[in-house]
Amino acid sequence: MAATETQGRSLDVASLDSRHWLGIIAALVTAAIHLLLGVRLAPSGLGISFILAGLGFLGAIALVALGIRRRLVYAVGIPFTLVQILLWYYVNFAAGPKSFPADVGTLGAADKLAQLVLLAVLVALLR
Repeated sequence: MAATETQGRSLDVASLDSRHWLGIIAALVTAAIHLLLGVRLAPSGLGISFILAGLGFLGAIALVALGIRRRLVYAVGIPFTLVQILLWYYVNFAAGPKSFPADVGTLGAADKLAQLVLLAVLVALLR
């Protein structure tokens, strides 16, 4: 069986389809970028917010992998991810000196692409 026991809970990977795996990969990418930026910017408030966002994505991955309230995770993940995208745009372009799309940068582009993919997957899974 595909489930393995972990402290009273079992991983439920057998019930994950290709959409789940695509969402997990996208969430891992954005979590890694947020944690990297958070460590670079720590101990500032912005650095802490990046670390917390990265941990939020990792926590959501764990909940999905364990099969814990998946629909709720999808439903909460949609506004969480959407707010991440909107805040990034506002901080970097609407209220900042950069110009969109010329000043996006590699990490920004990878993160926003991963988040857009994640957003599409979450909407598909919730339907």
